[in-house]
Amino acid sequence: MAAIVETYIYTGEPVGSKLLAGKLSFNVSPATVRSDMAWLFEMGYLEQPHTSAGRIPSHLGYREYIDSLMRPSPLTQEERTEIDSLFNVRNPDPDKLLEDAAEALSDYTKCATVTSSITPKTVRIRRLELIEAGSNTVVILIIASNGMIRNKVCRVDFLVNSKLVDFFNKFANSRLGGMSIDAISSAYLNAMSVNLGEYSRVFNPILMAIYELCKEMSDGQYYVSGGTKLLEYTELNRLVRDLLLMLENRDSLQALFSSELDIANFKIIIGKENQSMELSDSAVVMTRYEVGGVPAGTVGLIGPVRLDYARLIPHLEYFARTLGDLLTDTLVRD
Repeated sequence: MAAIVETYIYTGEPVGSKLLAGKLSFNVSPATVRSDMAWLFEMGYLEQPHTSAGRIPSHLGYREYIDSLMRPSPLTQEERTEIDSLFNVRNPDPDKLLEDAAEALSDYTKCATVTSSITPKTVRIRRLELIEAGSNTVVILIIASNGMIRNKVCRVDFLVNSKLVDFFNKFANSRLGGMSIDAISSAYLNAMSVNLGEYSRVFNPILMAIYELCKEMSDGQYYVSGGTKLLEYTELNRLVRDLLLMLENRDSLQALFSSELDIANFKIIIGKENQSMELSDSAVVMTRYEVGGVPAGTVGLIGPVRLDYARLIPHLEYFARTLGDLLTDTLVRD
C-alpha cells in the first residue's frame, strides 16, 4: 500500500502492477502485485479512475498510509538551513512576522498556507490610551500584557481636547487595566458607560470601538497566502473557485484552524474527511506553534490530496517550531 501511495504521489499517474513490481525492493511478480491490488481495491483503499487504467489511492487509502505506513523523512541540515533562511527578517512586529511566514511557507511548499494566532485567556490589558489626532478624531491604542498592540482611528461628534482625553484615559485604565482581553464584553462596557454619567453619550462610541478591538485581539488573526497556487493542480479544478472564496472567509478559516489538534500537535484532514464541501478534493495539514511554551496559533497547508506527506510533515513541524521561537523572542517579556 505504501509503495502505491508514494508512487502515485511522485508520478501523479494511476499505478499499474507491472510498474509497481519493478519499484519494489524485493522480487515479486506482476501477477502477485495485481492480486494484492485487487484485494486493496475491494477493501476500499484503492480506486480505478478509468476502466483500463491502473489504480490510485482512495481517501481511505491515504488515511491508512498516514496513520500506519508512512515513514517521515528526517530533515537534513541543509533543509533546516533552508527553512531558517525563510525567516531572515528583522521586523519585530508579530503580525507582520505571521503574514511573512504564510507567504514564505507558500513559496516553499507550493501550497496555499494559513498562519493563525490565538490569544490565551491569561493575556491582559497593560495600557489603554486615547490619543488626539484631530479636532474630531482620536486614535485608540491598546497594549496587551504579551506585547500585542492594536489601534483604531475613531471619529467623534465632540471637539477633542486634552482635558477630555486625560479624563477618559484615567477612567478607562482604572477599570480596564489588568483585565483579561477575553473578559471585556459589550455588557461590561455598557455598564462602564453608565458610570460615566454626563459623559456617557460622548464616550459611548469610543467604548464600542474598544470592544471591537478587544474582540479582534481575542479572536486572533489569520493570514492566507498562495491561494492562486491551487490553480496549478488539475485535480482541484472542480472546486478551486469555491476553495479560493473559502480562503477569503474568516469564519470558515476559524472553523477549520481552531479545531483541536491531536496529542502530537498535528492534524491531517484528507479530502472527504473535511466537513466543508470546498475541501472535498483537498488535504489540510496543520500543526500548532508555541510562544513561551504556551500554544499560540496554527500553521497550516492546503493542497491536493496527493501531497508528499512524508516530506512535508517534518518540514512543517520545523517551520512551526522556528516561527514559535522567533515570536517568543519578540513577544515574551521578563
